[in-house]
Amino acid sequence: MSDVATLPWLDVLGWVGSAVLILSLSLSNVVRFRVLNLVASVLLVVFNALLGIWPMVAMNAAIAVINVWHLVRLLRTRDDERTYEVVRVDPRSEYLAHLLRCHGDDVVRHNPGFDLQAVLEQDGRTWVFLVLRADETVGIVLLHEELRDGRPSGDVRVELDYVTARFRDLSVGRFVYRRDGRLAGLGMRRLLASRRMDDDYFERVGFRRDGEELVHDVRA
Repeated sequence: MSDVATLPWLDVLGWVGSAVLILSLSLSNVVRFRVLNLVASVLLVVFNALLGIWPMVAMNAAIAVINVWHLVRLLRTRDDERTYEVVRVDPRSEYLAHLLRCHGDDVVRHNPGFDLQAVLEQDGRTWVFLVLRADETVGIVLLHEELRDGRPSGDVRVELDYVTARFRDLSVGRFVYRRDGRLAGLGMRRLLASRRMDDDYFERVGFRRDGEELVHDVRA
């Protein structure tokens, strides 16, 4: 045991495991937290096993199992319509205003140039959908219909697609775009997003590239 304890790489392993553990605790994103915490717990299992500190081995092994269970659950339900509910709210609702105040800096960082008041001052119809996981709001999608000759065109622009930091890796906006029948029932024909938004994200949730636009054809 003493020979193992004097190995120079063993100290490095312990320090790296501890550093990854601390880093994981600083993350708000639930998937990244679980992944890094899992990596840290596995490293610390090996570190403590080599030193023969079995209570710490047992504790970190249990933490690793818990992280695996949560990751499997999160990834298994990422496409589950029963896990994520879409609720339509008034664009002028106090709750929407509260959400945008709480996440204001993050909203602007991921949706440059977004201004709710400017959208509401435009002619045409505006819809807001919230994506909920149980009682937690995890996403906001705000759509505004473009007018053609002063009349509804059926072309609807995505003015805001925001996912909270905890669920950003899960692309929850898909639950709004996937429900084509509901959107078609509101008179939508196509959804348009600017290429200045996240191309990869919009392709993951069902949009296609069309020149300078990202387009999702709404099906009845």
